[in-house]
Amino acid sequence: MKTLIIVPARYGSTRLPGKPLIEIAGRSMVSRVAEIAAEAAGRIIGGAHVVATDDRSIEDHCKSQGIPVVMTDPECPSGSDRALAAVEAMGVKPDIVVNLQGDAPFTPAAHVVAVAEACAAPEVDIATPVVALSWDALDRLRSHKESAPHSGTCCIRLEDGRAVWFSKTIIPTIRKETEWREKRPISPILRHIGLYAYRLDALKRFASLPPTEYERLEGLEQLRALEAGMHMQAVLVEAPEISMSGIDEPADVALAEQLIREKG
Repeated sequence: MKTLIIVPARYGSTRLPGKPLIEIAGRSMVSRVAEIAAEAAGRIIGGAHVVATDDRSIEDHCKSQGIPVVMTDPECPSGSDRALAAVEAMGVKPDIVVNLQGDAPFTPAAHVVAVAEACAAPEVDIATPVVALSWDALDRLRSHKESAPHSGTCCIRLEDGRAVWFSKTIIPTIRKETEWREKRPISPILRHIGLYAYRLDALKRFASLPPTEYERLEGLEQLRALEAGMHMQAVLVEAPEISMSGIDEPADVALAEQLIREKG
């Protein structure tokens, strides 16, 4: 089974133009994420990786670093669309396509491998990772949402791991929370990590579907797949040592460099 890990690297960004080329502790962000993709691909039988960009300067930079790269249309509306455009531009037909966000330089390679392996199950269309939050982590998420209510996504899944829903609201509500805290060391809240593995036919179907009302309301494109009845597996993974959302502005770059200094 062939797996292609794609790193979408779009030049345009309202808050951080040329984001893939911005240096984090002396290395470009795109090279850091491509290194994760390469490590994961090396741990998957039939694995390969490529950067999908819309800009010649990013293409030139990748080539200078020995990173596989392919040019895609600047008008691709999302990372998933760019991943599919990369597959088509390369003229390949992988069984599984992984969309590894180009602004997530701290994604563990193990997470990429986990979703790719989960997507190999014949009943699964899409796989994505979730982390079970400790009570302290849940408290921090709640505190963060007081100032940034739309940051952080939660997931509800069935016992077999199939995703039921995602929301920017913390779900499920915990009645009698004090009792739950006494019973178990880990909260029942699952936080979603924005990483996706698709079967190729599922990616094509997903890209052909129009946005849904819930997708627009929540700002979460994975709801489109759930509303279409697609089987999305929420894979439980270990919390990463360095955890931060995507890098979208200069303050995020400074935080990333601080985390690298602290964690290595």
